[in-house]
Amino acid sequence: MNTITIDASNQSLGRLSTKIAILLRGKNLVSYTPNQLPDTQVVISNIDKIKFTGNKMETKKYHRYSGYPGGIRTRTLGEWWAKHPQEVVRHSVYRMLPKNKMRDKIITHLKFK
Repeated sequence: MNTITIDASNQSLGRLSTKIAILLRGKNLVSYTPNQLPDTQVVISNIDKIKFTGNKMETKKYHRYSGYPGGIRTRTLGEWWAKHPQEVVRHSVYRMLPKNKMRDKIITHLKFK
């Protein structure tokens, strides 16, 4: 398995996530085919040094809904980043992958140091 290591220090979350999504799909390879999973693994290091521009930590909100009345839960990026920074990065990359059956298989190739 081909392993690519990315240093996340001093990179913004969105631009880093697009790079990771491209590498996970294999779009950087000459042998790219959209229906096959490449044997590439992406390892991210120094995720605690990712930068956020503006005041996203206080204003950007993530919602989840349980399906019950009054079951919407909201948290800010700052709250989520303080508890689970790896999940914030994983969620950002996951939403940039194609919405099909392969998305769950592709995201398993994302690792953190």
